[in-house]
Amino acid sequence: MYSRKDYFKHTLLFLLTLVATTLAGAEWLYGRSVLSSESPLTWEYFLKSLHFSIPFIGILLIHELGHLFTSIHHKVKSTLPYFIPGWLGFIGAPSIGTFGAVIKIQDVISSRKKFFDIGVAGPIAGFVVAVGLLAYGFTNLPEADYIYEIHPEYLEANQAEESEGDLMKVTFGYNLLFYGMEKMLADPAKMPTMDEVMHYPYLFAGFLTLFFTALNLLPIGQLDGGHVVFGLFPKHHKIITITAYCLFIFYAGLGMVSPFDDPNYLMFALPLYIGFIYICLRKTSMANQTKWMLTLGIVAIQYLIVFINPETIGYSGWLFFAFILGRVLGIEHPSVKDNRPLSQKQKLIGWAAVLIFILCFTPAPFMLEIE
Repeated sequence: MYSRKDYFKHTLLFLLTLVATTLAGAEWLYGRSVLSSESPLTWEYFLKSLHFSIPFIGILLIHELGHLFTSIHHKVKSTLPYFIPGWLGFIGAPSIGTFGAVIKIQDVISSRKKFFDIGVAGPIAGFVVAVGLLAYGFTNLPEADYIYEIHPEYLEANQAEESEGDLMKVTFGYNLLFYGMEKMLADPAKMPTMDEVMHYPYLFAGFLTLFFTALNLLPIGQLDGGHVVFGLFPKHHKIITITAYCLFIFYAGLGMVSPFDDPNYLMFALPLYIGFIYICLRKTSMANQTKWMLTLGIVAIQYLIVFINPETIGYSGWLFFAFILGRVLGIEHPSVKDNRPLSQKQKLIGWAAVLIFILCFTPAPFMLEIE
């Protein structure tokens, strides 16, 4: 089915991604970089960083194998997983070492059931392993003074006052599952704050896998969650996926334009923002008038909410992904010839996937502050 060239290419991409995530892990976990003269990455810290990269990439692999084996089961031709290395340390930018992994379906899928099975298999397979990884991480936390090995400056008095220059602080947001497992399994005396989680390899890897699981399960277009909605709601999937996308971009853009902004800035920013949302909706099959009504409605309601409560803000980091969904991946799901409904067992699995999305979705996953 696959040639030697295929195996070589995909194995090479996997190994490059493993190395890239290990390099990124060393930066997050220990502040070590191959390009740093003050804190260089040694072989010792490279090996330590594998405690992050192996489980992280391993769960992404399991996710993709879930798709692959299910497509093989349904005799749908697909590629081996493509891993995309993405270490950005060479330009001094933070990264997690990868832009994810995908398999490419090479056949036309003509069945609603096949779409559902292939779509749901990946996130469920990855989720099960991620829960096990987090359970291990929460129940095997190092002693509380472990953080002083990473940040010895915390031991100094008045450290915040003595620090020089601006420091970027990254805080991870809670999702329901991470929060619940922490409260049930972790020793409070050892549990780090969410701005220190990146120094704990199994918690960091587990958090990221939950993030990617939720991202894939967004009930939009041809994401895994879009396949789930397409299977569960054969008559209403289009309205559900467009509504979900509008709510997603609505939350992402809250606060982007405000009645309290400088008028000169607002005259420039408001038309650009309206145009951005329209472009995101442009590829849908809706009438052009409807696209403009949705666009202006979203902006107007956002504007009104911020006027009533100026403190209201969404998570602008989602806007880039909203653009990718709208312009590249697509908001709507393709039709199929075989529209037979899902079995009762498939429906139960589908609702389990909806629950997994609710448990894993983090409204504001990565928050940056300059101190």
